[in-house]
Amino acid sequence: MAKRIVSVVAGLGRRVNDSLQRLGFAARFFVMLLVYSGQSFRRIHLTIRELFFSGVLSLLIILVSGLFVGLVLGLQGYETLQRYGSSEALGVLVALSLTRELGPVIAGLLFASRAGSSVTAEIGLMKATEQLTAMDMMAVNPMARIVAPRFWGGVISMPLLAAMFSAMGVFGGYLIGVVFIGVDEGAFWSQMQASVDFHHDVLNGVIKSFVFGIAVSLIAVFEGYDSIPTAEGVSRAITRTVVNSALAILALDFVLTSFMFRGI
Repeated sequence: MAKRIVSVVAGLGRRVNDSLQRLGFAARFFVMLLVYSGQSFRRIHLTIRELFFSGVLSLLIILVSGLFVGLVLGLQGYETLQRYGSSEALGVLVALSLTRELGPVIAGLLFASRAGSSVTAEIGLMKATEQLTAMDMMAVNPMARIVAPRFWGGVISMPLLAAMFSAMGVFGGYLIGVVFIGVDEGAFWSQMQASVDFHHDVLNGVIKSFVFGIAVSLIAVFEGYDSIPTAEGVSRAITRTVVNSALAILALDFVLTSFMFRGI
């Protein structure tokens, strides 16, 4: 019995030690990424290419998902507001739900699933096929040439995608509420404009999406760079990217929301 307890404690200690070591390597990796970002921006075409890969190629799923989220919000919101005779406030409900929470969070989850996993797979395969090692031998820094452009492409793309998600969601709410159900169009837009504040609602959503972009992009490039150079290692890195990104988004959303509501 005593030996079993000792083995359990020893195993727990090894896991904690490995986690702290990995966390320290991730912090060092992030610092190096920022240091070599200047060299990356000298080749701005690399970042623009990653903007296309992470942003433009993710646009379809973002717009379609935003439209359906807006349609669902419009239906659910109308059924709820109608009970209290406030169906004209449907625009306020849809806009605040999207700009404050659903827009940044769902767009971040979709971005992590589509772009984040692709970045991890790409860097992981480069490591598995020793392309990163070959760059080192040719005096080409992989951090500046490969990692930094993908990181900044994701950071810049995320707020833009979240804004498009929210805009498409508002359009979906308008479509189902005004066009199909018959809510007054003037009341829909006027109450939305009067109730949605740029600083407390729109700007807070932009800040959230920017933070989510940093977290997801950092996790994606780190997991790819730190992956075991085998097919199984790359697949595990992709899984860790999606899972850790989702947990990071939800945790950061709670922390940011608590600070933002405290400032109101």
